[in-house]
Amino acid sequence: MTTTDSAQTGVAAANIGVVGLAVMGANLARNLASREGNTVAVFNRSPERTRTLVSEHPEAGFVPSETIADFAASLQRPRTAIIMVQAGAGTDAVIDQLTEVFEPGDIIVDGGNALFTDTIRREAAVRAKGLHFVGAGISGGEEGALNGPSIMPGGPAESYETLGPILESIAARAPEDGSPCVTHIGTDGAGHFVKMVHNGIEYADMQLIGEAYDLLRRVGGLSPEQIADVFTEWNKGELESYLIEITAEVLRQVDAETGKPFVDIILDRAGMKGTGTWTVQNALSLGIPVSGIGEAVFARGVSGRVEQREAVRPTITARPEPAKVDESFVEDVRRALYSSKVIAYAQGFDLILGGAEEYNWEINPGAVAKIWRAGCIIRARFLNRIAEAYDRNPRLQSLIADPYFAGEVAEGDAAWRRVVAIAAQSGVPAPAFGATLSYYDSLASDRLPAALIQGQRDFFGAHTYGRVDRPGVFHTNWSGDRNEVEQ
Repeated sequence: MTTTDSAQTGVAAANIGVVGLAVMGANLARNLASREGNTVAVFNRSPERTRTLVSEHPEAGFVPSETIADFAASLQRPRTAIIMVQAGAGTDAVIDQLTEVFEPGDIIVDGGNALFTDTIRREAAVRAKGLHFVGAGISGGEEGALNGPSIMPGGPAESYETLGPILESIAARAPEDGSPCVTHIGTDGAGHFVKMVHNGIEYADMQLIGEAYDLLRRVGGLSPEQIADVFTEWNKGELESYLIEITAEVLRQVDAETGKPFVDIILDRAGMKGTGTWTVQNALSLGIPVSGIGEAVFARGVSGRVEQREAVRPTITARPEPAKVDESFVEDVRRALYSSKVIAYAQGFDLILGGAEEYNWEINPGAVAKIWRAGCIIRARFLNRIAEAYDRNPRLQSLIADPYFAGEVAEGDAAWRRVVAIAAQSGVPAPAFGATLSYYDSLASDRLPAALIQGQRDFFGAHTYGRVDRPGVFHTNWSGDRNEVEQ
């Protein structure tokens, strides 16, 4: 039966719909259709794409539509539709179309990489029309969309009563306990905020892995294939993760045309789509330090400044020789990588909790760690430890304050410092290793030079200061008699 026939007979065949059938949307629709109990309606602005998906996958039993009205008619009430289109104006256009044919109580889900403030705006506008709007972060790429992603839905809690079982049916399953990697994150933009931070952590994780590779190669003298063996071994321990696993595969690849290591024929210019930048921008606005993530974003920026790099390189004639290291250097790099990774994740969770406070979201950080254990790009063994840390203390000030992580970082402290020092001595850039170590030292310091900075601020701008020996706010009359006055 076509959806036109369905609309005419009043038969609503599908319990879930997908709008936007590019690769991510098509794979998500196929995932939904493969789960028992789901019948999937599909719609795309270009009908040809809909016809192609239906003809290539007859086993899915899709219910296709060529108009938005027929799409709505094909859905059971409360209607639930997932939008998988490009973020921005395209998303707004589809939302406008759906609100014209949906009715109060129906649910619109945005599964794209939307900026969370846009989600807050859209949720309010859709709610005013009596509909539910859910901003759902979906991580795992094309493979995850097809086989099981990690899903971070926000929106009203009551919409999750309908949507939850559907999302749970397609989400990845944590290997430890088989639980679905999806949970209701919080109201309005909470889901997309958490997905944004996920991507920021992803930037940091990738940069740290890249720095570890660079040090092992340029200082340790290992070949890409040897480093692949190192990463394969690391993936058996506490660093076990999807990113470590694929790093070994990339490093082992040989270019068929040249016979060179694949990594050597790729231009050293890392792209980015904006979510890492959003993470840093919002951290700055909230006053949450995310230096590990920030340096990862800036490192990609430097990689893209090709003309600037080419102009500067010939002017620097004296470059240090790589430091002399022994076999223990590999283990030092492993420990430095793990310690830096802990700090980067700690900063990400700090930002999640800072966002929750600012926007009045009730976010459970332990639950977030649990749904990142499978399906998503940053899935890793030690996310279990993060979940346990927040289970032990839901009000944990920082992951580094948890006894387990405090002990792990302390155990790697000396190696971490040796690696950062060797990187500097050898002229090998390691901005994320250095930034995470500096952050750790800042938290560990009894006194910071912020005291001097605040004195400077008071000198040139009368910005006042506090004292260590008594409460109150003070200002020194710097341009006069330099007497101190209490404000």
